[in-house]
Amino acid sequence: MENRIVTLDEFIIHRQKEHPFATGELTGLLRDIGVAAKIVNREVNKAGLLNILGAAGKENKTGDSVQKLDLYANEKLIECLRNSGECAGIASEESEDFIPIPAVEGKESKYVVVVDPLDGSSNIDVNVSVGTIFGIYRRVSDPSGPVQLEDFLQKGTDLVAAGYVLYGTSTILVYTTGRGVNAFTLDPTIGEFCLSHQNIKIPKRGNFYSVNQGYYLKFDVEMRRYIDHCSDENYGLRYIGSMVSDIHRILFQGGIFLYPNTRKYPQGKLRLLYECNPLAFVVEQTGGKAITCNLERILELEPRELHQRTTIAIGSPEMVDEMEAFVKRYANVPAVNGQN
Repeated sequence: MENRIVTLDEFIIHRQKEHPFATGELTGLLRDIGVAAKIVNREVNKAGLLNILGAAGKENKTGDSVQKLDLYANEKLIECLRNSGECAGIASEESEDFIPIPAVEGKESKYVVVVDPLDGSSNIDVNVSVGTIFGIYRRVSDPSGPVQLEDFLQKGTDLVAAGYVLYGTSTILVYTTGRGVNAFTLDPTIGEFCLSHQNIKIPKRGNFYSVNQGYYLKFDVEMRRYIDHCSDENYGLRYIGSMVSDIHRILFQGGIFLYPNTRKYPQGKLRLLYECNPLAFVVEQTGGKAITCNLERILELEPRELHQRTTIAIGSPEMVDEMEAFVKRYANVPAVNGQN
């Protein structure tokens, strides 16, 4: 595209025209998500002035304390996705079950959306970056009927689009439809997301690793050995506590993000549908890798339930390969005197 301002809407429509059989439904969905992101961004930026900071006094399906702004973001995303009729249903980290969306003007909706409305929301009170994560699947059930659970329990390899919005020093929407990754920065003076980073490529390796090192003693021996290696190599520890923020930094600077299993979360803590699959799709599209700590490709995991958890190692390909080598080397090392 020529050297001028290109808005998100323009870019999406331009890309649609490159597909001779495109019908515009996916285009409409991505635009709906863009609108929702602008609304959520407005509230995130003035959250300190309103009574929407802090916890809402209840827990979500996976036992996390629900922040008030989580609920607001969830409502706005659902509201925006209801309007156009392109979305048949939504599965959200904040909702116990999926939410069917009635057909609009008899239109048969072919897509479903999975979303983490506000990742890292506990950081809002201290003005640290948070984000929205989304994934879009083509439904597998009959589009003339109501949406089904099977429409959401699809592998990450079946994603048709995924991305995230980072509400930080600037607000950035990053997405892919499987043909590269592009980023759009919100220009508050015109209220539009404008193309700012084209065809993002992750560095093959970086000098940073991201993990909650406070849980070090609760990790398996192979993960502790890899973290020791990162320290020995003088990699910088960067852990924001908002996965979107950590992944965004890694896309541009390189590095690896780890969320291993612990004694409390033997299956891992992050959600496959709402966090790991969409971000794995984005990272793979930039040339990165995303695997579990059992060395399975994230996008090939078979989802069994909406709020399924998993471990993850994601980021620069050479660093993920390095972590994999440590797991293979130390996974079967026997304990010495009851300790690894």
